[in-house]
Amino acid sequence: MIPDRSARFLLPLAILLLLGVFPASPAMAAAALPEFTDLAKRTGAAVVNISTVRRVEAPDLQEFFRFRKPDGGDNRIEEFWKQFEKFFKVPQRNRKDRSLGSGFIISPDGFIVTNNHVIKDADQIAVNLQGKDKESDSYNATVVGRDPETDLALLKIETKTPLPVLEFGDSDAMEVGQWVIAIGNPFGLDHTVTAGIVSAKGRAIGAGPFDDYIQTDASINPGNSGGPLLNMDGKVIGINTAIISSGQGIGFAIPSNMARRIIQDLRDNKKVQRGWLGVTIQDVDENSAKALGMQEAQGALISSVRPGDPGDKAGIKPGDVVLKINDRPVADAGELLKGVAALTPGEKAALQVWRDGKSLSLTVTLGERPTTEEALLGEDDVEQAPEASELGLAMRPLTKDEIKELKLRRGGLLVLEVDAESPAGEAGLRKGDIVLELNLKPVETLDSFAKLMEEDAAKKGVAMLLVQRGKQTLFRTIPLDGPEPDAE
Repeated sequence: MIPDRSARFLLPLAILLLLGVFPASPAMAAAALPEFTDLAKRTGAAVVNISTVRRVEAPDLQEFFRFRKPDGGDNRIEEFWKQFEKFFKVPQRNRKDRSLGSGFIISPDGFIVTNNHVIKDADQIAVNLQGKDKESDSYNATVVGRDPETDLALLKIETKTPLPVLEFGDSDAMEVGQWVIAIGNPFGLDHTVTAGIVSAKGRAIGAGPFDDYIQTDASINPGNSGGPLLNMDGKVIGINTAIISSGQGIGFAIPSNMARRIIQDLRDNKKVQRGWLGVTIQDVDENSAKALGMQEAQGALISSVRPGDPGDKAGIKPGDVVLKINDRPVADAGELLKGVAALTPGEKAALQVWRDGKSLSLTVTLGERPTTEEALLGEDDVEQAPEASELGLAMRPLTKDEIKELKLRRGGLLVLEVDAESPAGEAGLRKGDIVLELNLKPVETLDSFAKLMEEDAAKKGVAMLLVQRGKQTLFRTIPLDGPEPDAE
């Protein structure tokens, strides 16, 4: 017997009900999505539009290329040469470069956070509040302080009326996949709200020494810079800063936990105060770890120590590897840089250091990181070299005059030639480098270098060279063929 049509539909439905499975209606699916209406209303009033004007002098090319027909005849070629002769005296005129960005208010009395690149070199900075589009309703802003290294700036406007504010949230507590909204002024479109999720954390995009960005797919465009990235509680967990122009749904924000301290420093001191060791550092790769007797590649390798600076006073030496700072593990050079910079000048920091095959503890009193760094890289003129050695290097000892001129503590070996396809070339050695140490032992003669290669480097299977390049010292590690087996 074939059941009727109604029975055929009732049976599957009965099974679904018994299993507790209910088909989702469109209304139920919509209810599962977050609601942004109230969040946008509560937070939007504290987001501002920022417009800047920068006066620049530019050649008046319109005047330069204006050829007139002289009275009495058509002699435009002669007129062109007259204009050309004035090429280096092209009439100048003032031009106004304008730009737009975003920001948000953090105090009722008018302190505003934005990006440094939004207001850099601006002669005039105007701030418009939500719904205030007329020029007469804008506020003139002054720069309280800027931090180019993290691209943050603090502005101040004067107002008699208390302003709505946004609070910083905990960016570390945000998880990948959580909802966020961005509010800003993309392409000049006032108070645009976009929504998305946290796509990734800890992104390094090559923007500066303290790269640690939140990545989001909430739509961010030119003009959003300096605006807030908000969590679902309406708190700022990031400052929208950068985009990848060739991609969609890829934007970057400065984490609030980094920004909070910097903004407070700018408010209190008009500049950012960061801790400073006075050392140069680099990552530990597998070959360096092997040369140093470490079980795994981790930490920050000290390549040089500036005499008299905090690291030198604390006993840090080139070749040390910093494994922890204040009990926090240091995975690489970037983490040490950010960890030290997050501390206050004058503060004591406990370092765990790897040296000579064992771990030891050092305490350093931090100095203040300079706001600008000198260029460290340089090249020396050197003569052509004889044929290269087994590493692909040709070297000679430094003379006494060269040691004195370079202000070195001791001698070294000047690299005269590097075979680009040799192990040394692949490791990044350059003509003009000065080799100071091999596997943390000084080398001042070719004999001492050869002896250490045979007795130490060959056994470890790696040669780690401490090299001076211009004003910088750094390590370059060269993997060697494995040691020959012992004779039986």
